[in-house]
Amino acid sequence: MEQILVNLAVSLGIGLLIGAERERHKGSGPTRGSAGIRTFALASLAGGIGIVVGGEILLAVIVIGVAALTALAYARSKESDPGLTSELALLTTTLLGALSTREPALAAGAAVVVAILLAGRSRIHRFVKEVLTEQELHDALIMAGASLVILPLTPDHPVGPFGVLNLRVLWTLVVMVMLISSMGYVALRAFGPRLGLPLTGLASGFVSSVATIGSMGARASQQVTVLKSAVAGAILSTVSTIVQLAIVVAITDRSTLVALRIPLIFSGVMAVIYAALFISRGLTEKRAAVVAEGRAFNWRAAVGFAVTIFIILSASVVLREWLGKTGLFVSAGVAGFADAHAVAISAASLVAASRLTPAEAVSVILIALTANTISKIVVAATAGRQFALRIIPGLILVLVAAWAGRMLGM
Repeated sequence: MEQILVNLAVSLGIGLLIGAERERHKGSGPTRGSAGIRTFALASLAGGIGIVVGGEILLAVIVIGVAALTALAYARSKESDPGLTSELALLTTTLLGALSTREPALAAGAAVVVAILLAGRSRIHRFVKEVLTEQELHDALIMAGASLVILPLTPDHPVGPFGVLNLRVLWTLVVMVMLISSMGYVALRAFGPRLGLPLTGLASGFVSSVATIGSMGARASQQVTVLKSAVAGAILSTVSTIVQLAIVVAITDRSTLVALRIPLIFSGVMAVIYAALFISRGLTEKRAAVVAEGRAFNWRAAVGFAVTIFIILSASVVLREWLGKTGLFVSAGVAGFADAHAVAISAASLVAASRLTPAEAVSVILIALTANTISKIVVAATAGRQFALRIIPGLILVLVAAWAGRMLGM
């Protein structure tokens, strides 16, 4: 009985919450709305009592009754208020009141979301009509189709002669590039190019630095005015790579991290300095020019990035088949084309198992990092000449700094 009373109290609270918001928009006089705080509270409580007393059958009767009364109210007020928001909100409140008797936390959370949607009416309308452009809406639909329709339908198993073509993995890369590019676009709209793209590059680099470089290159080729900031964001994504390397190695084997600390510090500092140089140059880039034009992403560039990664993976597998198992270093170099972190974890695990010294593990990890940098250079080279001329020297300097740290740490 105590639990029933608590759930009914939640049901009443849901009605009061949503009803309070509707009461403020009800208006006054002959044209006022038909449902206010009392109506919503009673409808929600009726839904809860219906479930407790008669189960789903009684709830269905109550919902039908509320729907009938709502239809009559709409027929009376449709000339002054052609919308259906309040009517649908009343039906939703009834169902949430019923849900609160079984899942009170879920019902309460959903009620808060409903109240936020109702209260944010003017802001939502303004965003859709004035802020969101037709092209941005088109891009959002493409993103939804790519991630929610195509991705679940792609087969998740290797195909081809060498088993390197996994359509699920490749299409995930396409979605990832589009998502990263969209994040950059949102950051551009919110903060302007001089801060938006660098912040996006640093954050999305934890997902995939290679994908970030590809999306930043596509953004730079699409909008020349953000070239310097795109380069800064691409370089900062390598900082994320370095931080990730430090984290995964520290979790796997601390002694390997101690041996690797100087190369990581050197390369990280070099990346930050190079990015800061382009951030300072990007201060002259105008935010207005970016906001006025452009797309959230270029799907052709995203697909091209996935094709480039597939070519690199195929070449690395062919190389491995040709050379055979010639040692750990060759394997690290081949695997590094796709992912340096997996190689780092493997090397640190071998150190933890006393099958490899920390110094040898550092060399293995740096070889993988070198191969991964080559992948980034190839992706950058396909993103446009101006972008490539600026990002490739930075990638090389970061790699040289890592090997210089290795030489000093010997």
